[in-house]
Amino acid sequence: MPYKVYLKKGEEKRVLAGHSWVYANEAAKIEGKDGNGSLAEVYAADGRFIGKGYINHLSKILVRIFIRGSEEDGPLLWRERIAAAYQTRKKLFSESEHNCYRLLFAEADDMPALIIDRYGDYFVLQCLSLGVDKRKEWAAEALAGLFSPKGIYMRGDVAVRQKEGLPLENAVLYGDVPDKIIVRENGLAMSVDVKNGQKTGYFLDQKENRFAVRRYCCDAEVLDCFCNSGGFSVNAATAAKSVTAVDISQFALDNVAENARLNGFTNIATMRADVFDALRAFRAEGRSFDTVILDPPAFCKSAAEVKDAYRGYRDINLSAMKIVRPGGFLVSCSCSHYMTAPLFEKMLAESARLAGKRAKVLEVRVQAPDHPALLAAEETSYLKVFILEIK
Repeated sequence: MPYKVYLKKGEEKRVLAGHSWVYANEAAKIEGKDGNGSLAEVYAADGRFIGKGYINHLSKILVRIFIRGSEEDGPLLWRERIAAAYQTRKKLFSESEHNCYRLLFAEADDMPALIIDRYGDYFVLQCLSLGVDKRKEWAAEALAGLFSPKGIYMRGDVAVRQKEGLPLENAVLYGDVPDKIIVRENGLAMSVDVKNGQKTGYFLDQKENRFAVRRYCCDAEVLDCFCNSGGFSVNAATAAKSVTAVDISQFALDNVAENARLNGFTNIATMRADVFDALRAFRAEGRSFDTVILDPPAFCKSAAEVKDAYRGYRDINLSAMKIVRPGGFLVSCSCSHYMTAPLFEKMLAESARLAGKRAKVLEVRVQAPDHPALLAAEETSYLKVFILEIK
């Protein structure tokens, strides 16, 4: 007998507004009996039907709703959702400029816990809930039918899977998938390691921001911190006099060098170092740059870590501001939704004051539109990019 979840009084408001998650502590009672990962019906306290989604008693997120009407769950629905997401993406990008993008973004595309990224003729999935993982073959079948790809790969090495009772494992779901795929982004060639790189191989959410920084790198000496595989570095190199790409990972720096070679750039130098230490060392040496880019990993992955993360962001931004030449630019990013835009802006203002600098906001940017954010789900809005002029 399928599960029926009845919420406590008033707990339905957030979900009715468009959020997908039903937390375990919001449930008043659960009727029926079925397995974890099965489809459950969710009702308000007064008996109103709210929607259906996959249930998992092992997770704090008890149900992730993705059906709000009379739709039937199954391969056809999954194909329809993926096709609808693709129709949106076709309006966003010219594939002659970009053949890599996020095809489907979980809750924002009505498929909670499912992420699908496209890299040319290949697709990479992340299945972040038990219910979705049990049906991953439906996603592979839909992609094979819609796109006839060369290969489909699942990256299942993300820690959140453990909270769902899932193993950390990667797998080829269809065809053959090489370690590295050459894609086009902003008219540039980029080598993406889909099996070993961060996330699904590359940070696709920054693609438009990487293009936007070109105007701030004209004939400039650029410092790209936390450079990862060099997305910002390579875009900056199209206009810069020189680019210094800094990361603590030699794996990442080798990828930067590879991407520089792919595009024929000789103005990119790599430097292996802890960014915090490198910024202080540049300051001690009296070395400065026209443009500094800070794109660190998430410093906080929970609300409890925000205070420490704030100090970390302030430390690197203060240090970076001190080595930006007068009239130069700082591109500062945060990919944690817990570090809200107002809090991030407050941190930047505090950093400027402590550095003895005047900072002018030129642009405030967010994630690329293939990573849409739901107004009803603040968790889907996470990336902040402030571009500042420093004097």
